[in-house]
Amino acid sequence: MRVIAGEHKGRRLAAPTWPGLRPTSDRLKETVFAILAPRMAGARVLDGFAGTGALGIEALSRGAASVVFIELDSRAAGLVERNLAHCRIADGYVMIRAEFTRALRQLPADRRFDLALLDPPYDLGDLASMVEAAADRMAPGGVLALEHASRREAPARAGGFAAVRQVKAGGSTVTFYREAPEEAPAVEEVS
Repeated sequence: MRVIAGEHKGRRLAAPTWPGLRPTSDRLKETVFAILAPRMAGARVLDGFAGTGALGIEALSRGAASVVFIELDSRAAGLVERNLAHCRIADGYVMIRAEFTRALRQLPADRRFDLALLDPPYDLGDLASMVEAAADRMAPGGVLALEHASRREAPARAGGFAAVRQVKAGGSTVTFYREAPEEAPAVEEVS
């Protein structure tokens, strides 16, 4: 696992040494960031279910202004901190150790995100409620990306956001959401 592009390109990131944490593959991460590249410079980013911190660190490396990392597991939160230190990233981020929706409620009411990168455990709860919670914190024009198991169907709509694109790689799919009127466009699938 490594940082793919930007200021910290090539830095190796530590992977978990315990079962149950599934980092986003470099291949899928590269695809997601190629899609989001035009929105990255100066973006305020949410890295929900941060795991190793790879998505948020990639965003900072590519010019995001700030990242809020949310991770409940103390081992994973420690791994995020170690990976940030390894990349010599000392500012521009906030680490919150809490359950995802509770962490969002802890943020100041005016805190908004241009990009949200959500990578929950593949068998964790209701995907629609996760998208809805993040959608409530998005800035106008914001984009939300939800990584999920390909075997699970992502919600077509949640929190005023609609699925507009899906990218599949192996057993993983990333569904992209944007704020949408009642009539949402069809989802574009890319394998």
